Amino acid sequence: MILLGGVFLSFSGILIRHVEQADGWQILFYRSLTYFVTIGCILLFQYRRQTGKKFEAVGWPGFFASVVLSIGSVFYIMAMLHTTVANVVFIIGASPLITALAGWLFLKEKISLASFITMLLAIAGIGLMFADGFVSGGSIGNVLALMLVFMYVIYLLILRNNRQIDMLPATCLSGLVTAWIALAITDTLVISMHDLVIAMLLGGVQFGMGFMLLTWSTRYIPAAEVALFSLSEAVLNPIWVWIGVNEIPSKLTLAGSAVVLVSVVTYSIMAIRRERKNTAVFNNPVST
Repeated sequence: MILLGGVFLSFSGILIRHVEQADGWQILFYRSLTYFVTIGCILLFQYRRQTGKKFEAVGWPGFFASVVLSIGSVFYIMAMLHTTVANVVFIIGASPLITALAGWLFLKEKISLASFITMLLAIAGIGLMFADGFVSGGSIGNVLALMLVFMYVIYLLILRNNRQIDMLPATCLSGLVTAWIALAITDTLVISMHDLVIAMLLGGVQFGMGFMLLTWSTRYIPAAEVALFSLSEAVLNPIWVWIGVNEIPSKLTLAGSAVVLVSVVTYSIMAIRRERKNTAVFNNPVST
């Protein structure tokens, strides 16, 4: 599920690159509205008559989570429109490390020295991509991608402090909030049928199905494995735009992407080993 979710999410770049005339706010409106309807239908199928109560159960934490995700969605689309796909997805790919760093800073969660070193390496990789942005003129997109990471980190911190609440309704609500933001800013919602189809694919298939599969996968595998296998999005996304529209990353972007990729893979493998060791100790305490 996690690999398939990454594959679905990886089509964002190539779909956005094939938009003909619609601007970012128009794309956001139809993408977010379609996402809201898609996740809403899945929730109705899952909870049926209890769906309304599930939305009420998220409370204020869920509302704040939906707003944070909504702002993150705005940053995501705008970043894609202002820099290369490779820059965006690999900056986002560093999210697990930045989340762990935020957990250490704000939640006093312990991290090992090796993990801290991988975090610093990932930050260095992001720095290389920012250097490329200053050279190529894509620095605005890089900043937007980094802001998305911060929104995602805040979202995860909210989830960690409210583990007892099913936040899937909150993610559904985020689509409606994003659509409202786009509606308030855009001058017109009139777009071509071609761009409308792309925006709906972005919301219902690329983001909707991808995010659902990522969410479901967390029920069966540890968070570290989710972070590791979800890198399929970061790897595939630049490949699709390279094949489809000949968008070739610069040498600085490739170098920074490689550093981030190696850092996240290393961190995830170390985390997986720790989780398995802790599980073994818990299941067989006498032998330890």
